[in-house]
Amino acid sequence: MAVARRSKTARGRKQDRARVAGGQDYEVQYEAKKSGKSAPAVKKSVKKVGNSRKRVEKRLGR
Repeated sequence: MAVARRSKTARGRKQDRARVAGGQDYEVQYEAKKSGKSAPAVKKSVKKVGNSRKRVEKRLGR
């Protein structure tokens, strides 16, 4: 009996990239390195404006 294989899709990836998970250290470090700010500044920004990557980057770019 053959097992059906699932194909990999891009479903959900675009939505995931549009968010910054403030509780995930690797995402916070990535955003900190990208913006040139500190990790605590990124976490504070996520807490203040929400987890939308656009809003977080806009706040950090001030």
